[in-house]
Amino acid sequence: MSRPANQLVRAEKEEIARAIRTLLGRPLVSAHDDPAAFDLIRKRRGPLVQWFDYFCGWRLIVEPRQGYARLVKAGPPGPRSATRPARRRRTTRAPFDRRRYTLLCLCAAELLTSPVTTIGMLGRRVAQAAAVEPGVPAFDPVRNEERAAFVDALKLLEHYGAVTAMDGDTETYLGDEDAKVLYRVDTTRVIRLLAAPVPPSRVAAADGPGVLDELTTEPRYGGDEPTGIQRALWARHSLIRRLLDEPAVYHDELTPAQRAYAGSLTGRRMLRRAAEEAGFVLEERAEGFLLVDPDAIATDTRFPDDGSHAKVAALLLLDLLATAGPVTAGRLDAEAARLLRRFPQWARAYQSDGGGPRLAADALEVLTQFGLARRSGDQVAALPAAARYRVGRAVQEES
Repeated sequence: MSRPANQLVRAEKEEIARAIRTLLGRPLVSAHDDPAAFDLIRKRRGPLVQWFDYFCGWRLIVEPRQGYARLVKAGPPGPRSATRPARRRRTTRAPFDRRRYTLLCLCAAELLTSPVTTIGMLGRRVAQAAAVEPGVPAFDPVRNEERAAFVDALKLLEHYGAVTAMDGDTETYLGDEDAKVLYRVDTTRVIRLLAAPVPPSRVAAADGPGVLDELTTEPRYGGDEPTGIQRALWARHSLIRRLLDEPAVYHDELTPAQRAYAGSLTGRRMLRRAAEEAGFVLEERAEGFLLVDPDAIATDTRFPDDGSHAKVAALLLLDLLATAGPVTAGRLDAEAARLLRRFPQWARAYQSDGGGPRLAADALEVLTQFGLARRSGDQVAALPAAARYRVGRAVQEES
């Protein structure tokens, strides 16, 4: 093969790898928000669809005319999924609570009825839907906290491009129930937001945990009676999904089938191939696996990161966990309080009564999210990946 041909092949592989990591970091990519990323995904659509289906069993939908690409990351939630909630788009960036998730679902359902609406009309329809839906608290826009939750749901839908404010600003509704905001609705994109193999209309369970099980069941893996091929396919897909979604994957967190696949020659070869084609560096250790993105494209959040007090505290507390072995939650609280006393002008949101335990709790949440620590009862222990951040002793070389 000639040198120009080699260069073209290499450039194509690099573009596909970058597009894969872009979609992993942002499963919904819009031409309006990031035209360069969307154009790359549109250009390499065929290989991308094949890669996600073969290695993960995930469906990639690219809509060139409507200007978005959606990676449908189906499947049951992983052990650390709860640490990645939807977050409010306003300044606090606080996670969604149950009320906001409820209003998000109600808004999405009501937006499907019309391509154009106003915030007032949508609020009234949501109130009517909540009033007749069993188990859903009534929506009362007169209350400030209700309007705030409603705005947070709408701002998230705006962020995903499901609705666009054509006239007015959504946040004006916070202070005025009669605010005038006109929206254009992308009903197709609203539908695409739901990443579930089974449509809700086909779910038989009316309520309870059975609903989630039915929504996330993937028929291609054979259900309760899979064949040998289906079991092998599920082992591959579920393991690679974990590697792509989790900061670190430990052997003791895997199912027996996943451990067997990871330990086989075929499994190791498949993991290395998936990592190479996506542009990751695969780290294999006795305790598990870790995928490293050299360009940090595939991650939705970073660590270390000095932009968050909780992440700074997490890094400082991690050294204690890595050197002192398992410690009690009380000791972490005391260490966090000591940090606040030592730096009185830092982390002012925590510089009050009970600030130490709150900072320790938020820092521990960060460490759990990144697979660096685990709490069992009152004991908190560092996990093997924490060794990457251990503070080493400085050594001065003699001349």
